[in-house]
Order: sequence, then C-alpha cells, then structure tokens
Amino acid sequence: MIQVTLKDGSRIQVEKGTTILDIAKSISEGLAREAVAGEINGTVKDLFTPVTEDCSLNILTFDSEGGKHTYWHTASHIMAQAVKRLFPGVKLAIGPAIDNGFYYDFDYERSFTPEDLQAIEEEMKKIIKEDHAVERFSLSRDKALELEKDEPYKVELINELPEDAEISFYRQGDFTDLCAGPHLPSTGKVKAIKLMQLAGAYWRGSEKNKMLQRIYGTAFPKKSQLDEYLQRLEEARKRDHRKLGRELDLFDIYEEGPGFPFFMPKGMILRNLLEDYWRKEHVKRGYQEIKTPMMLTKELWLRSGHWDNYKDNMYFVNIEDAEFAVKPMNCPGGILVFKRRLHSYRDLPQRMGELGLVHRHELSGTLHGLMRVRCFTQDDAHIFMTPEQIKDEVIGVIQLIDDFYSTFGFKYHVELSTRPEKSIGSDEMWEISTNALKEALEDRGIEYKINEGDGAFYGPKIDFHLEDCIGRTWQCGTIQLDMNMPERFDLYYIGPDGEKHRPVMIHRVVFGSIERFIAILTEHFAGAFPVWLSPVQVKILTIVEKHIPYAGEVKARLEEKGIRVELDGRNEKIGFKIREAQLEKVPYMLVIGDKEAESGHVAVRSRKEGDMGSMPLDSFLEKILNEVETKAL
Repeated sequence: MIQVTLKDGSRIQVEKGTTILDIAKSISEGLAREAVAGEINGTVKDLFTPVTEDCSLNILTFDSEGGKHTYWHTASHIMAQAVKRLFPGVKLAIGPAIDNGFYYDFDYERSFTPEDLQAIEEEMKKIIKEDHAVERFSLSRDKALELEKDEPYKVELINELPEDAEISFYRQGDFTDLCAGPHLPSTGKVKAIKLMQLAGAYWRGSEKNKMLQRIYGTAFPKKSQLDEYLQRLEEARKRDHRKLGRELDLFDIYEEGPGFPFFMPKGMILRNLLEDYWRKEHVKRGYQEIKTPMMLTKELWLRSGHWDNYKDNMYFVNIEDAEFAVKPMNCPGGILVFKRRLHSYRDLPQRMGELGLVHRHELSGTLHGLMRVRCFTQDDAHIFMTPEQIKDEVIGVIQLIDDFYSTFGFKYHVELSTRPEKSIGSDEMWEISTNALKEALEDRGIEYKINEGDGAFYGPKIDFHLEDCIGRTWQCGTIQLDMNMPERFDLYYIGPDGEKHRPVMIHRVVFGSIERFIAILTEHFAGAFPVWLSPVQVKILTIVEKHIPYAGEVKARLEEKGIRVELDGRNEKIGFKIREAQLEKVPYMLVIGDKEAESGHVAVRSRKEGDMGSMPLDSFLEKILNEVETKAL
C-alpha cells in the first residue's frame, strides 16, 4: 500500500499501481466523471497513469489550467486524425494546447479552404462519436524512426531528443502520434468543438524554414460553454483596438512602418493624459524623472548582460567604426545616471522614473496592433536601495500599482516568476531576491501564483495580470528585484561604517508600455473612455445656423475651465449630428436651440444615460468638472 495526499491535505491509502482514475472513483463517482487528468507531485499526468509511490495528488477537471490543456491537447490529436483521414498526403508537424484552445501545423500540397475546415470539423465529430480509447506506449529510437519514417517533421523531432529520452506515442483508433502527453482517456470525452481559423506558421518559428498551415480550434465539455466563449470572441472583435483606433482617429500602423505605431492628435491627447497622470502620481511618491539616450555602445550592453541574453531582440548600428545598440530596455542608462556620483546610505532609496522609448526586434508574424510592436514607451523606474529597504520599497511599488489599476477599474492577479534557465548571478543572490519578493507579497496579504522559470535573466519578478471587462487578462505591471546589475556595474554607496556597500536595484513598470496600455484601455472601454480620458469630452450641436453665436459662447466657457470641446455648426439635421457624435463616443452632447439660446441653458445628452434634459450651463460645468476631478469611471 502507498499513501496519497490529496489537495485538501487529507491522506488515503491505496494499493500500489492504482490508476489516477480509480483513485478519483474511490473519492466520488461525480469527480471521476468530471476528471480529465491528475497532477502527481505537481506534474500533470494521464488519468490511466498508475500511482507507484507515496505522493501528492490533485484530480484535475476542465476548470483547472492543467485540465484545460489536457482536454485541448487531445482535441488537437482528434483534429490531426481527421485531417489525416480526409487528406492522406498531409505531413504532420506539432499540435499543442494553447490559451483558449489548440492548433496543429500541417504541410500539404495545396492551401486549406474554409470548406475544408468545415469538413475537418465534421470528421472530428465522427471521431468523438467513435469514442476511441487513447493509449500511451513507448518505443526505442530505431523503432520510433521506423514508425514515423513518412513523417519528416516527426523524424526531425525524434533525432533531436536526448539519447536517454523516453520516446512516447499516443494511439487512438487508426491514428498514432509522437507525443509526451498527457491526454484524455478517450476521444469521446471531448464534446463541443469549433475550428476557428487558418494561418501560416513557419516550422519551428523560423522564417528560414518552410511555411506550414496552422489550424486553430477550441473545445469545451458543454455546448453552452462553447457558445459563451464564441460570444466573448464576438464582443472582443467589436472592441478590437486596431479597428477602434482607426474609427476614432486615435492611432494606426502603416505598411511603411510595420510594428511602429503612429499617434494622431486625439490619440496624443489620450497618451499625454496618461503620462501626465503618471508623472503627478510619481512625484507624490518621491520619484525623480530622468531621460536616457536611445543608443549606447556595444560595451555597455556586454557589461549589462543584454548582449549575451537578449541580442536576438536588439537593433544595431555602426557609428564611426564603433558598434552601438538601440536600447531594448532603459535599465543600463538608469544605472549610469545613478553611478554619476558618490552616494551615502542616507541618500537611499533613490527612485528614478523614465518614460523611455525602447526598440525590440519582433518577427512580423507576431506583430499585433499596439499590443505587440517594435517600438514602445516603457513607464520605467529604477530604485536603488540598501538591502534593509527591499521589503518596504517593494510594498511601496505594489501599493502604487494597486492605486493605478483601481483608477482605471481593473481587477488583477499576481504571479511570482523565478529563475529562468538562461540567467546571470549566483544561486545565493537568486534565493535572497526571490524570498524578499515573497515576503513583501505575504506582508501585504496578496495571493500569488508561482511561475517557475519565467523571471528576467537578471532577477526574479512579480507580474501583475489585469482583467478587462470581458474577462481577458493582460500582463502589465512588473516588479523585478536585481542584485546582479549593481554587481556588474560596480555600484556602491557608503554605509554608516564608512565602507563601500553594494546597493540592491528594483526595475518596475506600472502601465507596462504606454502603447499597450492604450490598446487595453481602448478594448476595455470599447473606445467609450471615461470623461477624464476622452479626447473630446463635449460636443456642442446647433439646431440651425442662428444658434452658432450662443454655441460659441458655451464653447469658450467650457474651454476656459479646461474642458476639451468641439462645436458642430454644420447645416445638418440634429438627429444626424447626434448619431455622428455617438459613433465618435463623445461622453456629452450639448444641443443648442432657441430655448437654450434664450435661457442660457444647455440641453444635455449623455453617451450613457441619453437625454438628461435642459440645465443651466453652470450646473453642467459643475457635473463634468467633478467627473474629471474624481476620474469617475
């Protein structure tokens, strides 16, 4: 008998070799029906995996991250099986689970069509109905290569595996695929499916390799869940910041500059409002603003470690036979600013903020509006402190980020990312840094998830994932603790003992990047920004030409109070003007007719509430100024 510790901490005794599914059945028949996989000592396994030693066990349902990925991974194999049945000459590449679904890459002699997708989806439904058992087995390298001899992409993957690697396969009916798993026990466990789109994808993500055809899909245990997901996608399409950016004349990206965004006058108003708010809040918290150059010498980037760890994402230029790099990050410049003079422990902490324009080399296929660009402005700050100040400074940044996100109405969750495989610094430094971040989070009572191996190459980090109004999450703010850069750049301060001491450094952003945050805001509010952020806050609409003089007076009065206002005095019907202003998502419309001109009132229409009736101009001014001042959502 072996001892199994369940998620709730309870312990049960089971016979050695009992499968995860049988353990689930012993707990509850309902749990066994819902189960899709199991997590043994933190590793996700198939339900038919035997438990052979004392362990912790978590039975996973579709509601868990590991459960979803197992479910979608099996769905990807069902799709590959369907494609093989319909198009026998197709060559298989890879088919992983991803966020919100799965994909599979295929090499075929002609392009797939929307009609092909429909046929593939119907074939998948047949395979699901056939309810094939999914079986795992392993082969020696020679036998694996023999099995996959007609699949060149699989042969390449097998040849790259370490000599001692287990080469595992999964079989379901007439289909077998090289795969590490895990998978569902049978194809019939997958219920509601939908193939979403076709795309091109280079093999192994390299433009030097052949372009394959990628089919994306998703699947859910219930049709209602699929319908809800498709409805959310439709809502997301309506909110697409690329579409709204053009329609509202805020920003765009042109063929002449792929990945390099243009901001129009109204977009610059929005951008400047965010930057002004950023500056005001940072001054309150003791930050000083700096500006560092966009290009610096190769030697600096070698010293910082970026050359060895980030070179593929950087742009380079030669000036007078010397090699320079366009900065992908602001930190080395901030370090040089700190190093310019001698510091005492009494000077610390030093908080230096920078709205710094950075450039990163992104593949064209990964570019996406303002979400993924090649140049963007990071709302960076670097804090230099004594080791004793780490906890308080991290807590201060957490509070700052919380205040910012609350202003925009965002909920968020937190992840702590640990040392990646490609990194610099000693194990001791990493352990001290990671524990310091944990202590700060726990002191604030913040729940967090450990994200193993996803830290920056120079230190662990806390990432803030904010949630928008349709449930999507976006990684924006980050706090990165760094003991390595101060060592590399020989930074020091004079301690109370009169000796040199090494400072600790925090890298942090709140918005993440101004461009990406604007994209998120645009989609979150569907372009209908709160009054304080709206590029045009009020539109004055005249009924006929004779009302223009009074409308001009109203406009001047609003502008005097700092309200951003436009006057529409065109000779058009008032209904047309109102509809146009609504499409422009202006928060307030003031309709001016005979009655208003005579009484000194304005007829107010709200984007949200509709007709609010007539009111004195002073009353309207008091209302809108209060909304701006309080940053009302």
